[in-house]
Amino acid sequence: MFESICSLPLSGELFTQVVHPSEPLIAVGLSSGHVSTLKLPPVDDEETQEGSRGRRGSNGTDVVDTAWRTRRHQGSCRTLAYSVDGRQLYSAGTDGIVKAADSETGRVTGKLAIPIPQSSTEDVDAPTVIHALNPQTLLLATDSGALHLYDLRDPAPTLPIVDNKTAFTTGKPASTHYPHNDYISSLSPLPASETSTSGFSKQWISTGGTTLALTDVRRGVLVKSEDQEEILLSSVYMSNLPARKSRGSTHEKALVGGGDGVITLWEKGQWDDQDERIIVSREKETLDCLREIPAGIGGFGKKVAVGLGDGKIRFVTLGQKKVIGEVQHDEIEGVVGLDFDVGGRMISGGGSIVKVWQEPMGTVGEDEEEEDSDVEVGEKRPAAGSDDDSDAGEEAYDSSDDEDKSSKRKKRKRGKGPAKGNSFSFSGLD
Repeated sequence: MFESICSLPLSGELFTQVVHPSEPLIAVGLSSGHVSTLKLPPVDDEETQEGSRGRRGSNGTDVVDTAWRTRRHQGSCRTLAYSVDGRQLYSAGTDGIVKAADSETGRVTGKLAIPIPQSSTEDVDAPTVIHALNPQTLLLATDSGALHLYDLRDPAPTLPIVDNKTAFTTGKPASTHYPHNDYISSLSPLPASETSTSGFSKQWISTGGTTLALTDVRRGVLVKSEDQEEILLSSVYMSNLPARKSRGSTHEKALVGGGDGVITLWEKGQWDDQDERIIVSREKETLDCLREIPAGIGGFGKKVAVGLGDGKIRFVTLGQKKVIGEVQHDEIEGVVGLDFDVGGRMISGGGSIVKVWQEPMGTVGEDEEEEDSDVEVGEKRPAAGSDDDSDAGEEAYDSSDDEDKSSKRKKRKRGKGPAKGNSFSFSGLD
């Protein structure tokens, strides 16, 4: 279904990635605390003009430019999210800080400290997921199982820069919920209801430990599932699915990837327990990433791409409920990031590499049965191991990440407890 058109080495281990909602851009966050925005090859596959400042992929077919790169967090960058309009890029790290930056320039526009639960003995409640639910609401999940909701109309996440510096703020959440007893591993928004006047989502499902939960922006946690007796790692919400008349299907389901190599399907409105299963890995590899494949790619029918802990990406059709293809992202490292850009190309990340994939030209898939100031702007990609960037409009950090990067990533994925961050003193905080 897909062939690799570009393979990009990174200067450190990838912890997180996110694609821009309307431009061929991808932001990556590394274990070193660096954040970069990469310009992907043109969607129309036209030959890149000579003189473009960038770096060819390992297969020499396309060029990827670095729009900007900076040391954004003193600890690892755990999670990234674009705003709904793509103008802001939010990052959160094991330093216990959330930062908002102009996505075009990389300059920090504001930052806040992640709250620490009163009962916690840790210095930092490290983030696991950040997501811009709508233009008004930013969701932030943490290792403790906390789910913070920030009102983006509040100036805290987008503080103005004064005297070339940004001030820390407590950034008190508008509300906080605890949908799970373990760290929150994934979050997927539900589409806006037919009666919605804004057209934006106000509900989402999340996975944490061995449970799934449904939460509403105003009413809090609505439903929490039964214990599934298997860790749940990833999720995606899909609409317009074929209905099963005998069961009164809603045409909508949540798909959840587990630590046992199985996708479970959950009918909308029946969140207490799963109703179907699809075996993706008989070797019981972890299913760390789930993404819906854009319509028309690989033939007809609804499909998902699944990133596994062994570095494979498998493609599953929901019509026949089986694996229909596979590619290898990496021979050793697992897939920690999987997205589709505005042009329908698949972007996979894991280890110290990002790959761009597209459907082979001139082929048709088989039909399936259905029922900061030192930010480097526009510079050539730095050599591996280069850690001399500093944050836009901030002091440069001069410290290394004190974690075991590989074990840290696996610990976060497999729910073996929260990762410990460094202890910091924030000027102006209560």
